[in-house]
Amino acid sequence: QVQLVESGGGLVQPGGSLRLSCAASGSFFSINVMGWYRQAPGKQRELVARITSGGSTNYADSVKGRFTISRDNAKNTVYLQMNSLNPEDTAVYYCNMEMVTSYTGSYWGQGTQVTVSS
Repeated sequence: QVQLVESGGGLVQPGGSLRLSCAASGSFFSINVMGWYRQAPGKQRELVARITSGGSTNYADSVKGRFTISRDNAKNTVYLQMNSLNPEDTAVYYCNMEMVTSYTGSYWGQGTQVTVSS
């Protein structure tokens, strides 16, 4: 059974920074793509950033230049460094991993709340 555990969310003032982490555990052969999504109240879940096993990254236009995604393959962990946060970044952030077990599937974390407010 695969489990993704997120940490690092919280309350931060506008202009501040947070670092999210998501660690995978369980039985799997490899992890292909790792990513972060977010869902604000009343809105659809959207892609924030993703990183391939080769290190290629993609970002939503709204976070380019402010957020950085990275991964530690030895720890099966993905990170999201978030700088210059603004109230529009307030959402529940979910990590997602495409993992190879007996098949290739998409797995989600439980979500962590990020609130940007003064």
